[in-house]
Amino acid sequence: MRKDIIINSTPHAVRVAILEDGEVVELLIERAEARRIVGNLYKGKVTSVKPGLQAAFVDIGMEKAGFLHASDIVHGGAGDDVDEDDEEGEDRRRGRGEPVPDIADMLKVGDDIVVQVTKEPISTKGPRLTADLSLPGRYLVMMPKGRHVGVSRKIADRRERVRLKQFLQQHRPDKGAFIIRTAAEGANEDSIRNDVRYLDDLMQKIREKAAAVTAPALVHEDVGLVVGLIRDVFKEDVEELILDDREDQRKLVEYARIFAPELEKRIRLYHGDLPIFDHYDIEAELKKSLEKRVWMKKGGYLIVEPTEALVSIDVNTGRFTGRHNQEDTILQTNLLAAREVARQLRLRDIGGIIVIDFIDMENEANKRRVLQELRNHLKRDRARNKVFSISGLGLVEMSRQRVRPSLLSQLSDPCPYCTGTGKVMSLETQSNSIERLVHRIAIVTKERRLQIQANPMLALFLLEERSEHFRELCRSFDLELNVMDDPGLHVEEFKIVSLETEKDLIAEFEKKAKGQRRH
Repeated sequence: MRKDIIINSTPHAVRVAILEDGEVVELLIERAEARRIVGNLYKGKVTSVKPGLQAAFVDIGMEKAGFLHASDIVHGGAGDDVDEDDEEGEDRRRGRGEPVPDIADMLKVGDDIVVQVTKEPISTKGPRLTADLSLPGRYLVMMPKGRHVGVSRKIADRRERVRLKQFLQQHRPDKGAFIIRTAAEGANEDSIRNDVRYLDDLMQKIREKAAAVTAPALVHEDVGLVVGLIRDVFKEDVEELILDDREDQRKLVEYARIFAPELEKRIRLYHGDLPIFDHYDIEAELKKSLEKRVWMKKGGYLIVEPTEALVSIDVNTGRFTGRHNQEDTILQTNLLAAREVARQLRLRDIGGIIVIDFIDMENEANKRRVLQELRNHLKRDRARNKVFSISGLGLVEMSRQRVRPSLLSQLSDPCPYCTGTGKVMSLETQSNSIERLVHRIAIVTKERRLQIQANPMLALFLLEERSEHFRELCRSFDLELNVMDDPGLHVEEFKIVSLETEKDLIAEFEKKAKGQRRH
């Protein structure tokens, strides 16, 4: 499988696309006004301690206080083997069954504490924090608490694991625990030694700054998106890293020369006439990533529906009819869907709980095959995920690590008309509401000369489709009623005012109706 990284830089944003066999599988965007904060270290001040939640809220100088759980204060430790995810120092927890001390015994309101951001602020939630700090280098992750040396499980060769661990134990500083990252496999001893020296010096500078500043304050800013990509993603399996900014190219070459000289020649400056994202068909893929319907090969499609609690993905055969029997058609569609679901989760950066509604299959072997296909393709995902078996209803429940807001939430805002529901009330429903409201206003307020002000679409519907209804209403209550269109009104918004006093009759009605209900 060929893997490439394409980077587009402008004064306003940096956009990174990761391609596998020419297909976009990840899109990362960092805007100038909203730089990512995951990995940053802050000296914060505890503003609230919640024993019932075993958590504290910490002011780190942002709009919302960060959330710090008790299990993120104590050192979680690491065994000889650690998950690839643990290399980043994210979401480490104490051993299973090991009790976590009471949060109230560890922190008090007003305490200063150095914390690290593990999750960006998402929706109404503030950033997720940890006090079990970690500093990632090219080959190692250093943690100031503890003395342990762990090795990534993805380094399978036993001799290599022993070599790396023994060398690090001999050349490590007196303080701090270390995790040997997957990228260290095959690295020479000078490279490992340089990484140790770099991380030890950086930790010392962080300690000095943390002692000097007043909370809340930034103590250490993690490297930007582009350099972070070199550190965490640009490995031996990447054929080329192509970018369109000469200054970024210079920085990356300098970084690679120090930390990964074997990759320096793979960094290439783009010289084409077309914008780089257009040349590699990434711009079109970016636009598709906002759409609800995702077409697959052979005519099947997915429907991706984010909700507040979870993301649902529905699989449909669409135009795909197959060449054999129905079960085979369904199997082929589900296999394609399993691959595409894995890609869409990475591409859209969807996190949290995900429910996939595959097309029902009768054959148990086919169900297992589809589930295995999904798991195989999710192995390429850098985010931690967990997939459960297909339920009796044909649903697959899974979870995916959420570190930053999804691509959809980064690139879009809720519709000002439907406020994110994707629906607006039908013209007929709104007309019925207006008719009932006019009826009630006439009874309660005794007003007889009324004007309905509505969006032009609704106003036209009232005049053309409901004119007879309103004539009957006028005869019943001896009303004078006219309709005026107002382009400034929301498609679901309307007003009913008095033609004599220009008073808001809806507010007047609600006020009088409320008074009558009290009596």
